[in-house]
Amino acid sequence: MNLNLNITLAEGYKSNSQIARVLTENWVKENSYCPCCGEIPLNEFENNRPVADFYCKKCNEEFELKSKSGKFSNTINDGAYSTMIERINSNQNPNFFFLTYSKKMSVENFLIIPKQFFTTEIIIKRKPLSDTAKRAGWIGCNIDLSNVAEVGKVFLIKDSKLIDKEIVENSFKKTLFLRQKSNESKGWILDVMNCIDSINTEKFTLEDVYKFEEKLKLKYPSNNFIKDKIRQQLQFLRDKGIIEFSGRGNYKKISYGNI
Repeated sequence: MNLNLNITLAEGYKSNSQIARVLTENWVKENSYCPCCGEIPLNEFENNRPVADFYCKKCNEEFELKSKSGKFSNTINDGAYSTMIERINSNQNPNFFFLTYSKKMSVENFLIIPKQFFTTEIIIKRKPLSDTAKRAGWIGCNIDLSNVAEVGKVFLIKDSKLIDKEIVENSFKKTLFLRQKSNESKGWILDVMNCIDSINTEKFTLEDVYKFEEKLKLKYPSNNFIKDKIRQQLQFLRDKGIIEFSGRGNYKKISYGNI
């Protein structure tokens, strides 16, 4: 995989955003593969398609690309807030590629966040544009990656280093079960995943997760059995191979080598 962007394609463009789009979309087309099935290459949708940029002919997964120059950050600018919320609620959103590149026009980070990790909670509404703006009143949004569980951040390239393709595919497929869950069930699973991520050690206990009881109670005020729900989700995550159970209320996070 060639990490360098083809800067010759920038000729004739003046807008920095247009240059970034042309260079990074070409890079993905020429160098990437489907993280779900490994198919090469990915195919481009027609220009200005409102939902996605690429798709896989083999497994039909769709992907939208977001790219930026500089260091990887947890805040990604996106389009209209109302459109994004509508897409998430209708389950029509694609998977998202996030790409960062250096001043030397070389890809430094390239990751995918599977669409099942996109919830309304990670979409942050921006302030409306001022009355003097061309699109006065328009409301955009940011994507807050800090609220995405670590298992949902699947790197193909991290800090300019390629991640083994088999690891990428296994990591992507590991959480596909979430697509079959209702919004409420998925919400509980993701919330407990985030609680586990907040524990700063590889090994943790049931009591460590119980410490998030009050936080979860605020989100689910009608549920009077938060601890029971926590145990249920931990058992589910264990059965899905997201965490390991080592007996007597002790657990261990599973590393996939790319998160």
